[in-house]
Amino acid sequence: MITQAYADPRPGEAIGIDLLYYERKRGEHLVAESPVFAAPIRMDDPAGNTDGLGVKAPIPASAKPGSYPLVVKAGGRVVARDTINVKPLKRPSIAMDDDSTRRPGVKVNLYFDDLYPGESGTTFTAHSTAFTSPVHLAHDKKSWNNTRTFNALDVQLRRTLHDGTYAVWVTDAAGKRKAEVRLKIRSARPGDDDYRGKAQGPAFFGNEGYLLSARAKGFTIAAGRTVYVRWQDAHPDPGEEEWMTATSPAFRAPARLKFDVVKGHEEDDPIFWGPARIKSDLKRGSYPVTIVSHHGRVKKTSYLTITQGPTRGDGETRLPIAVWAGASTGAIALVAAAAVLLARRRKRTSTS
Repeated sequence: MITQAYADPRPGEAIGIDLLYYERKRGEHLVAESPVFAAPIRMDDPAGNTDGLGVKAPIPASAKPGSYPLVVKAGGRVVARDTINVKPLKRPSIAMDDDSTRRPGVKVNLYFDDLYPGESGTTFTAHSTAFTSPVHLAHDKKSWNNTRTFNALDVQLRRTLHDGTYAVWVTDAAGKRKAEVRLKIRSARPGDDDYRGKAQGPAFFGNEGYLLSARAKGFTIAAGRTVYVRWQDAHPDPGEEEWMTATSPAFRAPARLKFDVVKGHEEDDPIFWGPARIKSDLKRGSYPVTIVSHHGRVKKTSYLTITQGPTRGDGETRLPIAVWAGASTGAIALVAAAAVLLARRRKRTSTS
């Protein structure tokens, strides 16, 4: 029988204690004891739940760094032993997901660790010339082992960043600087997979459910309708999923293409897609649709054939409700009344 103490804590943190390979007897009380604890820890305390990491055991902020014996007792009898290694205190610090070099325009996660004697602030802001704006750090209330954790997720880096190292620092409510870290930026270069990627498209489809049937040539759609644009790239530019667009003189506005993991099949290249509304007053003809990616290094154009009326085939869409505008008020009321009567009859039939 052994006990497992998860993590080597700092003063003020908490650990999880889990008793392994022990068959607990009915009515038996288990207690964990250590000189580093302020009081014995009940192993059956529901308030000490740590989401699968054992029972929560706080380490006092006054604890000195070093190794402390840990025992678990059942009815006063020691049934397991372990050691708790308390690490030295650490000044407040800010960190990111990892130390890897980032591309311009990507998103990063920031984590501020403020566990240190005397620290008590609740409002913190992260700053950097690499950010589009200062970032508020929220208190991580889900952290059970460190009550002084603050974070910000999906922080957008500027697309126009030059290669280099950028400072990221945290200030409190009074503007005092609390911690700093360095962020390395490097754009894609010739030879990198994401320098030009492996793009396919733009391709078109006429219904949201037919993404995989999109084609780049020979697609026809009526003016005033909605066309869907698809783009695939084996190696998209990191961060590109936030600003991929398709432009065309046939569109009422640039089409925002969202990155979609679900729509693709297993091992398919990453897919971007989105709707574009065709102008209703267009003349018949062929119109270019262009997508620019990889910071302007890739530019591809496909052509969309526009007709002046509803089309059939790949460009066919349902007639809009607006076609009823020419019907008389009485006709519309008659159709509505028939629908209501039919619904009532069905309801009576189903309940009889």
